[in-house]
Amino acid sequence: MDNEQKNTATVKPAKRFSAVWIIPLVSIVAGVWMIFQYMSQQGPEITLTVQTADGIQAGKTLIKARSVKVGTITDVALGENYNEIKLVARMDSGTERMLREDTVFWVVKPRIGTEGVSGLETLLSGPYLELRPGESEEKREHFTVLDSPPVAPPDAKGLRVVLTSNEAGKLAVGDPVLFEGYTVGRVEKVGFDVKDKKATYQLFIFQPYDSLVRTRTRFWLNSGLDIQLNAQGFNVQIASLETLIIGGVSFAVPEGSPEGSPVTEQMVDFSLYDDVKQMREKMYESYLPFAMLFSESIRGLQPDAPVEYRGIRIGTVKKVPLHLSEKDAISTGNIPILVHIELERIYDLTSTEESETQLAENFKTAFQKGLRATLKTGNLLSGALYIDTDFYTDVPDTEANDIYFGYPVFPTVEGEFVQFQRQVGNILDKLNKLPIETTLENLDTTLQTTKKTVASFEGVGKELAVTLATLDTLLKKKETQELPKEVQGSLQQLQKTLKGFSPGSDSYLELQQAISQLNRVLGELEPLLETLNAEPDALIFGTDGKSDPVPVKGSRQ
Repeated sequence: MDNEQKNTATVKPAKRFSAVWIIPLVSIVAGVWMIFQYMSQQGPEITLTVQTADGIQAGKTLIKARSVKVGTITDVALGENYNEIKLVARMDSGTERMLREDTVFWVVKPRIGTEGVSGLETLLSGPYLELRPGESEEKREHFTVLDSPPVAPPDAKGLRVVLTSNEAGKLAVGDPVLFEGYTVGRVEKVGFDVKDKKATYQLFIFQPYDSLVRTRTRFWLNSGLDIQLNAQGFNVQIASLETLIIGGVSFAVPEGSPEGSPVTEQMVDFSLYDDVKQMREKMYESYLPFAMLFSESIRGLQPDAPVEYRGIRIGTVKKVPLHLSEKDAISTGNIPILVHIELERIYDLTSTEESETQLAENFKTAFQKGLRATLKTGNLLSGALYIDTDFYTDVPDTEANDIYFGYPVFPTVEGEFVQFQRQVGNILDKLNKLPIETTLENLDTTLQTTKKTVASFEGVGKELAVTLATLDTLLKKKETQELPKEVQGSLQQLQKTLKGFSPGSDSYLELQQAISQLNRVLGELEPLLETLNAEPDALIFGTDGKSDPVPVKGSRQ
């Protein structure tokens, strides 16, 4: 019994947890906590698109906001079409509220721009991305990175306008916007409208200068240097040093034009003019179109040529020629021109309410009184023409309601040059009808007779000298002195008269000079007479230009 009790084993349950597992469990908990802490400190992951990844490295390139780190670039890869770069960035915790629809990113690197030198701190550290938080309520995870900083934030106070031009490259981002020489804005964006085939330039004008933009405002390129040479002298104007170096765009309401109402809407379209001269020429919006029919050559007349009234510009040539058809133009010999008579050049619209209908009626009345248009030369060197209008007398009446291809006809007269050509032709016709050969023969005979007469005068002078000498001898004789006093007085008077024509007297010298001058003139007329005898039409058409023959040196025998 005792042996049985001694051989019985006692069974106890084994322990289910060992102290050796405490360390792994603590490690796991610590790791989970660290992961939780890491994930809780991480912000959202976003995707950025850039055109070039120059200087951007995964794990090194930072994203900053006001020089404070808010994220890091974690991956750099090519896009699907290989035309852009995709950047993956991990933002820091608490940055979710920055990533909105209007958030802007741009690359910060060394840059020399219109506002000076910037980004020099990246020479050693490399470029980084700057973030400007947005204000929109909509979130966003994909952004396009700008290559340069934006001119103004989306919530900036001011006005955005868009300029359109037929040519690109007129302005660049950051160029100044000037009003009376003062910088009031910047060029914010440059693009190209494929549909309209026009370049677009978006400007941002800061507050309070946005109130200067009116519905009648005009924008033009400003080179910064304006050189003018006119009747007042040589004038040079420089807008500012900045515009002299990089240019810019200026705006204003043209003088004499109504200001219009203030512009309050964003992205209003305006035209961009090349310079202030072009702006002034094309600022007129109210006009009357007219067709002018000219029966002479219009070579030298170009679009945008002026239409003037006694030296004052009243319009512009718009189309040269307007329309040519066998029925209406070529068969009649008339060349049609389209012109615009601009209302604002004639009336001051700020102080009058004259309408286009009233102006048209005034022109109809003026046509009946002789108002006509004609071509005139504006530049003798280039041959450029312009159209001048004035009142003429003795012109045929015209119908006030003449229409050419839907445009009222502005009556015309021939230009001064055409009239001059016609007058010259008439003169030449009359000269051709003159008996020139008979006249020249008579002139030659008259000159020969004159020569003989002059020679006779020379003989008479010699005979007169001999007679005077004989008479003097006769008067000295005693018999002559004894003649009655009456006869003696008569002879003395005759002697005195003859001495007035003696070779030493003034009258004789004047007569001799006159005879010498007449001989000289006759000698000079001899080549002319010989030329006219050989070529009677030389006075009109000139000679054939043959030079005198040159004698040839003879050879020795």
